[in-house]
Amino acid sequence: MKAQLMLKTLTAEEIAKAVGGKLEIYGDGTLSNVTNITYDSRDVCKGSLFCAIKGERADGHNFIADVVAKGAVLILANKIPQNAKSTGNFAAVIVDDTVAALGLLAGYYRTFSKAKVIGITGSVGKTTTKDFVASVTNEAFNTLKTEGNHNNEIGLPMTIFGLTPECEIAVLEMGMSARGEISFMTKLVKPEIAVITNIGTSHIASLGSRENICEAKLEITDGMTKDGVLIINADEPLLTDRKNEIVPNLKLMGIYNRNADYKAINIRTASDGTVFDILYGSNAVINVEIPVLGRHNVYNALAAYSVGVTLGMKEQQIRQGLKNFVGTEMRQKIYDVGKFTVIEDCYNASPESMRAAIEVLCSKAQKSGSQPCALLGDMLELGENSRLMHDQLGQFAAQMKVQRLYCFGEMAEAVAEAAIKKGIRADSVYVCSDVSTPEVMADMILSSISEGDVLLVKASRGIAAERVLDIIKEKISKRKN
Repeated sequence: MKAQLMLKTLTAEEIAKAVGGKLEIYGDGTLSNVTNITYDSRDVCKGSLFCAIKGERADGHNFIADVVAKGAVLILANKIPQNAKSTGNFAAVIVDDTVAALGLLAGYYRTFSKAKVIGITGSVGKTTTKDFVASVTNEAFNTLKTEGNHNNEIGLPMTIFGLTPECEIAVLEMGMSARGEISFMTKLVKPEIAVITNIGTSHIASLGSRENICEAKLEITDGMTKDGVLIINADEPLLTDRKNEIVPNLKLMGIYNRNADYKAINIRTASDGTVFDILYGSNAVINVEIPVLGRHNVYNALAAYSVGVTLGMKEQQIRQGLKNFVGTEMRQKIYDVGKFTVIEDCYNASPESMRAAIEVLCSKAQKSGSQPCALLGDMLELGENSRLMHDQLGQFAAQMKVQRLYCFGEMAEAVAEAAIKKGIRADSVYVCSDVSTPEVMADMILSSISEGDVLLVKASRGIAAERVLDIIKEKISKRKN
């Protein structure tokens, strides 16, 4: 990932000052300004700042000599290897933590933009909410948004470096895997508006409890501007119980809480999406349309609507933005494969998002008079709760009357056993515990699925369940030929 600096170029001296690092000069001392920033050695070009990051698979410090030869003018690093010191004219800023320094530099760069920042976090739905918010704001403002899942301590700074002089709104997603990460990010960008979608069980393995997850998500308030507005899920008690101690400018959005400032009512499924009404203040907004299914997406859209109102947008602009929503790849992508329909939702998975996806599956199947089928892969990062939560997933699939269940991953047996105990016929449950053999799972589906069925495919990103779909598509294509 590379970002071209459009607000201003940066000198080695101001970068060193911004990150609190030690400046070192190599070569004859003639230096050019930094015009672009990357942490991937393959993206380095003339004028690059290369941030050397030590990752699980590779250490960026090992590529410093190569990137200098390719035109990098500044290196952000822990140290400069001996073999790189004589490779050309370049500067280095030496720091203890290159990831933290990249963030500090992004915070400095953000001060040259007049764009308002909208921060989005939550256990489930933050990426979709981010996309909804950006779709709405783009109707009235030049909008930058986090692309894909670049929502961590590296991805967020790189998004900030993508700010342009024309940018009026930056919609930034903030994820985390440990306490302190969201606090660090929000202090860099200082959001004027922040949204917490909900509190789930993602990362419960590392944080221990939903209460601790709530504390981590509330860190988004640490960097908010003094008059900033925080929008939270009114149907989440862990959040509403804290409402009097969070921030002065607090807005609640929800479906069930009668005290919500923005309330969605009369939710119904349309042929190609969802329609609902919104009550806020003395206003009643009728027939709001979104092009996706599921009550969970109503929450996401409701958050975006409340952001639009906070920004002073016109009702028609907000409506149009919601209607124009396009989600991130591999999230609730509905299409036909052969003679059955697929709901592809392989971006990620948690107990909450799994239940929401199954509800969408069953609703769509019922509306079309079809049979609901589901390929459910492992949910990761659940720690000691993993067995229990996969057991509950199997039970829920049975309760929702899923007709054929395909279980994929190490926890497949647990899901299958629970589903059978709860009522799914044993001969309608298929198990493939080895995720390295997606062709086995594909064959199970092709040998059992019927014409007109609706198949949900959902799992954590690490399972890469879309491989099963790729094989199915390939085999169906060969049959046709």
